[in-house]
Amino acid sequence: MTLSTETLETVNARSEGHLPGLIGIVFTEMSPEVVRAELPLRPDLLAPNGFLHAATVVALADTACGYGCRMLLPKGATGFTTIELKSNFLGTALSGTIRCEARPVHLGRTTQVWDAEVWNDAGKRMALFRCTQAVLYGRGGGG
Repeated sequence: MTLSTETLETVNARSEGHLPGLIGIVFTEMSPEVVRAELPLRPDLLAPNGFLHAATVVALADTACGYGCRMLLPKGATGFTTIELKSNFLGTALSGTIRCEARPVHLGRTTQVWDAEVWNDAGKRMALFRCTQAVLYGRGGGG
C-alpha cells in the first residue's frame, strides 16, 4: 500500500473545477485512519421543497471516502471507481455547516470499503454512508 503524502492544501486544490470544489467541500483532516471534510450550506444546495438535498449529503460523504481511497491505493494501482454506495438519512440541516468523517473498513488489493457519518452544526448525526470502491490497475498492472 502506498500512502499519499499530499497536504490539505493540495488535496483541497484538486477539488477546484470539479464537483467537490463547485459545491464547496473543504477537507480538514486526512490520515490513514480518518478523513474529515465539511460543507458550508447555502440555498442552492437545498431541494425545491426547502430541505437539504440528499445528493448534497451523498456528495460530501462519497467525496470524503473517495479521497481517502485515493490516499490509500495499493502499490501499482492507477485509480479507483465507486461501484456501490448506500446512505441512510437520519436528519437534516437547513443552514450552517455539515461535517463528514470517513474511515476505511476494508483495504484490499481489488476493493476498498469505506464508512462515513455526516453531522449537522448541532452535533446530530444526519446520515450513515457506506461505499465500495473498485481498485483499478493499468494495462498489464495485474488487475
